[in-house]
Amino acid sequence: MFQIIALHERPRNILRELGEIWKEAVASTHFFLTEEDKKKLYPLVLDALKNVPFLFMAKNEQGAIQGFMGIEGRKIEMLFIHPHAQKQGLGRQFFIHAQNAYHIQYVDVNEQNPDALRFYQKMGFTPFGRSEYDELGNHFPLLHLKL
Repeated sequence: MFQIIALHERPRNILRELGEIWKEAVASTHFFLTEEDKKKLYPLVLDALKNVPFLFMAKNEQGAIQGFMGIEGRKIEMLFIHPHAQKQGLGRQFFIHAQNAYHIQYVDVNEQNPDALRFYQKMGFTPFGRSEYDELGNHFPLLHLKL
């Protein structure tokens, strides 16, 4: 079991650690991104971590951060789990927390990330739309999902 912690304050060292988890998670799941894409996205990820209204991190029993989730309104804006902690129930734990506390209804998934799509479908999400480009105008098609 993981401990989910709300980050009301967001110290730089924690944001950097979450950024490193993003890098590791993306390396293991986002095979469609080039190294150049990842370098361009990284500062934007750090900015999003600072500004997403609700940010949570999860720690394992040893106190190491294993993942994070950001929520805005009724939408999961980001959910990334370190590869060592994937497929251990943390995604489900984050989802249950988001559903219980924020009544989330939406999430967007990169079309080229079939594992994420399968995960969200297991959680009860279904596709209702598709965008050819992501929010930044990059040609990374998104599937829009809702509960």
